[in-house]
Amino acid sequence: MDVRQYRYFDKKTKGLDFDGMIADLKEATPGSIVLLHSCAHNPTGVDPTMDQWRAIAQVIKEKGLYPFFDVAYQGFVTGDLDKDGQALRFFLNQGFEMCITQSFAKIMGLYGERVGALHFVCGEKATADKVLSQVKIVIRGNYSSPPKHGARVAAMILNDPTMRQQWLSELVKVTARIVEMRALLRQKLESVGAKGTWAHVTNQIGMFSFTGLNLKQSEAMVSKHHIYMTKNGRISICGLTKANCEYVALCMKDVLENH
Repeated sequence: MDVRQYRYFDKKTKGLDFDGMIADLKEATPGSIVLLHSCAHNPTGVDPTMDQWRAIAQVIKEKGLYPFFDVAYQGFVTGDLDKDGQALRFFLNQGFEMCITQSFAKIMGLYGERVGALHFVCGEKATADKVLSQVKIVIRGNYSSPPKHGARVAAMILNDPTMRQQWLSELVKVTARIVEMRALLRQKLESVGAKGTWAHVTNQIGMFSFTGLNLKQSEAMVSKHHIYMTKNGRISICGLTKANCEYVALCMKDVLENH
């Protein structure tokens, strides 16, 4: 496959490079597959607004591109599956043929089970029949008969009204804790006097945040302070607690000043 990248994250604003994204999509070859994250974007923590999603959809339609949605964190923005599915639903209502991959690993805590769902939205039944035939061939060659344990757990949660409601309630609590940790980290960074502005920590959403730390600073966080993060400055907000947030902020202050 000829893989190309489009602009997404603006390092200066630590937000979405919307103009760059639109410009790159307009240059895409008709028929190209466009990989999109429906919500709680990983790794940046930056999502388009609904107005921006509408503009993105318009360009994709005009250019004859094929949307491929990665849906791994639905519910981790607002705690509400329906609200977090707005962009995806908009594309569906626009009549796009597309592929949607959903993961339950994070939102159900089913790590290690590799549980999810693969959806193909087709314009007509004849196309759907052909796609299903090809998917079966791919499945047969890749894994044939996967373990059922994780899938059965997910199915039980989704289909039992009591369990489903308990899960949805817990999803709200998990998301609220993520939002709380974002606010606390920003507060601690500002109170310890860490260089720079930190509004992006609370403006970003979901499990992850692009802190703005560079390669050397990120490596120092690991080697010097034993705070584990990726080399591009991404941290997992879920790893923060009330007990360790100030320590993380102090360490970020140190690497910003000395590395």
